Amino acid sequence: MLKFLGIEIVVVLGALLGGVSVVNAEPIVKIDGSSTVYPITEAVAEDFQIAKNGAVKVTVGISGTGGGFKKFCRGEIDIANASRPISKKEMDNCKAAGVQYVEMPVAYDALTVVVNPRNDWVKDITVAELKKIWEPGAQGKITRWNQVNPAWPDDPINLYGPGADSGTFDYFTEAIVGKAKSSRGDFTASEDDNVLVQGVASNKNGLGFFGFAYYFENQKKVKALAVDGGKGGIIPSIKTVEDGSYQPLSRPIFIYVNIKAAEKSGVKEFVEFYMEKGSALVKEVKYFPLPAQAYTTNLEHLNKKKLGTVFNGQSEVGLKIDELLKREASL
Repeated sequence: MLKFLGIEIVVVLGALLGGVSVVNAEPIVKIDGSSTVYPITEAVAEDFQIAKNGAVKVTVGISGTGGGFKKFCRGEIDIANASRPISKKEMDNCKAAGVQYVEMPVAYDALTVVVNPRNDWVKDITVAELKKIWEPGAQGKITRWNQVNPAWPDDPINLYGPGADSGTFDYFTEAIVGKAKSSRGDFTASEDDNVLVQGVASNKNGLGFFGFAYYFENQKKVKALAVDGGKGGIIPSIKTVEDGSYQPLSRPIFIYVNIKAAEKSGVKEFVEFYMEKGSALVKEVKYFPLPAQAYTTNLEHLNKKKLGTVFNGQSEVGLKIDELLKREASL
């Protein structure tokens, strides 16, 4: 199972019997943001801390992409995990606070639509059907399966999805409904994808969406649907992500590194370790690694302080891996 982040409390005793200052404090790398990117970054953090023999501490939180960028643009964390590119508003917030950053794509994700394994009436679902279920006008109106497709049963639909701070929510709504954050509100929402897995797994009429890694780790609990973007139903897989056929729900996922934080002890070492070991760990947690050149380019951008984003504050639907690499290389 993907691990749930434990709450870590670091207590430093700094003033005892008249005041004794703490020296040689353990460097801490602070990371927060996307629950989708969390499994990769957490795996890197574990291996990095082992490699450093505990000399550097890494904390990884799950507050959603939007929540992570809020902290990042206030300078509260060193690295933001993000399942979408930084938005125009977030760019402005970072600029106002003097926070500059390096954008680093680290993997591709196949955003996966799932149902309960006892659901025997849906194997394929079209983008139009997903839009009919999730668009704002469906709230309180499209509540039963046969309202979406008359071949489906007259049973209630119980929906589960990421919360409003989630980059997965942003991407899904833009790809399916046509506008980011444009969604019905009467569904069970959580920034923790494990909660969504459990919701669909416990409800025969459940339908939800989240990152591929959470589906892969829970295949006995939930069933992935083939998504028809106009060329027939396509199941998410390494092949369909790499060849670009799983559309429109394939997307790049990122970390953003505060360039000033990268001067601190431990942060740059961690990022270098991430780029050197990340490809293998991306595979290990069941996402889709980028070509080796992508990780090399990320490090070059860090070392040359090539700052900013190639997305200009806009998230793009349907961006294929080769297109992403060309764009990032041109920064």
